[in-house]
Amino acid sequence: MTMETPDPEVDVGRRKWIGLGVLALGLSLIVVDGTIVNVSLPVIIDDLNLDLTDAQWINSIYSVVFAALLLTTGRLGDRVGRRMLFIIGVLVFICGSLAAAASDSSTTLISARVVQGIGGALVLPCTLSTVNATFRGRDRAVAFGVWGAVISGMAAVGPLLGGWLTTSFTWPWIFLVNVPIGILVIIGAVLFVPETRSKTTVPGLDVLGPILSAIGFGALVFALIEGQKIGWWKPIADLRVFGVTWPETAPISATPVVAAVGIVALGAFVMWERYRADLRRSAILDLTLFRIRTFSWGNTTALTVAIGEFGLLLVLPLFLVNAYGLSTLGAGYVLAVMALGAFASGASARFVTGKLGAPRTVMLGLTLEVVGVLAFALYLRPSASSVLLALLLAIYGMGLGLASAQLTGTVLVDIPTAESGEGSAIQSTSRQLGAALGTAILGTVLSLSLAHSLTDRLESSPLPAQVQSGLVDSTRDSAGSTIPIIRDQGDDGRLGPAGPETAEALSEGFADATRWSLFFAAGFLVIGLASATQLQPRRQAGIPAPDAG
Repeated sequence: MTMETPDPEVDVGRRKWIGLGVLALGLSLIVVDGTIVNVSLPVIIDDLNLDLTDAQWINSIYSVVFAALLLTTGRLGDRVGRRMLFIIGVLVFICGSLAAAASDSSTTLISARVVQGIGGALVLPCTLSTVNATFRGRDRAVAFGVWGAVISGMAAVGPLLGGWLTTSFTWPWIFLVNVPIGILVIIGAVLFVPETRSKTTVPGLDVLGPILSAIGFGALVFALIEGQKIGWWKPIADLRVFGVTWPETAPISATPVVAAVGIVALGAFVMWERYRADLRRSAILDLTLFRIRTFSWGNTTALTVAIGEFGLLLVLPLFLVNAYGLSTLGAGYVLAVMALGAFASGASARFVTGKLGAPRTVMLGLTLEVVGVLAFALYLRPSASSVLLALLLAIYGMGLGLASAQLTGTVLVDIPTAESGEGSAIQSTSRQLGAALGTAILGTVLSLSLAHSLTDRLESSPLPAQVQSGLVDSTRDSAGSTIPIIRDQGDDGRLGPAGPETAEALSEGFADATRWSLFFAAGFLVIGLASATQLQPRRQAGIPAPDAG
């Protein structure tokens, strides 16, 4: 049981709104970094000689580390002070950004993204729990709306910023831009953000819980990403990790074994947290919070929706740049329309909520997301109008803004203020886990779909079967980066007069695979919409909220 004890110096006037702006800027840093890489991936893949698996790891490792640490950092912020942990997190994030900018291989870039993920995990729960502890009444609704709008809008701004920085400068600048902004955030936090914490009366420190959760989440994402490369059941390639090799000659692939380890670890994590709660010892996950209906269903919604949203942000830039033929900046412009839709609807979400209520606003937003994604997928083709593609993404963006702006407050509406740190950390963990799974799942769907769609599109080509097979493998492994090369070479490349026709066939095949990926994304959004129908708060329904303590 914890008791909220805000610092007595908290200013309830203009100062707290400036502090909210600082928190929003810090939140923007880590949210943008979750998506800014996407539109730059084709350039990074080409520059560092990466494959699709490397690209998935560069995206997903950030979210995996995020998800694995959020529960722990949420508790830690409650204990040591949220502003202090927020500042430390921004410092760590800046260090990771500098390392990422200096990377010259997939290994160094992935390692730098791990450091960024650690910093982000320190920052995010501190922003939400500080808002929850500082604002009351109508001001809290406005503050939650700002927080949700930043989450949805800045995630959509990332691709545009990444496209502009990569085109105007070089891809390392997508990380270097974090440094001056991070310094401003630290200064602003010292001057304007109040220090808040919870007084924890439960003894002990949960050390095993974070380890089990990290193993569980990490192993599942590892299996999803590496399965296509090393084999889902029968080994098709060696797996080398930390100097240890799982050979291709083994009777079974490492994929199901690693997945089983992840499932067992997560099961043990839940049992361990329940055991510590029974002993009345400190635990990073308070399972009793899931007895609250809005909280449990809200986290289900956040998880499934994030799978669709972040998986989509992996797949779309690869199509727009490699198959559709846009520059990274051009792809950023198309995706920016999605951001404009998110910001516009996020700003109006408060008024919509006044008419419909928060749960119905979330459902309206998710419905628009589903409609936008399905319409985009059905219209998708290399010859499609970029204006119409952007407008369809605007519909999706409007839904994104409505849903995100209200989902956070709805998930936490019945959570006692004293549990705000852990509640916000769990909600953020659900979203970040969804982001990692979305990258892994939709990246896998894209890879598997490419194997079939590219083969089908090249079937009528006059090229020899061996050449066709090589084109399929190289296009699949490079996430489509070979398509612009063949397109630019025209008749003068190694394929001769068949070059333009081959580039067109590969583009069509990539569009087909992208379409299937978007159908899967829409499926997860539909699941999220179904769970959102259960978000009516108990206190609004006239039912007393259960004791979460």
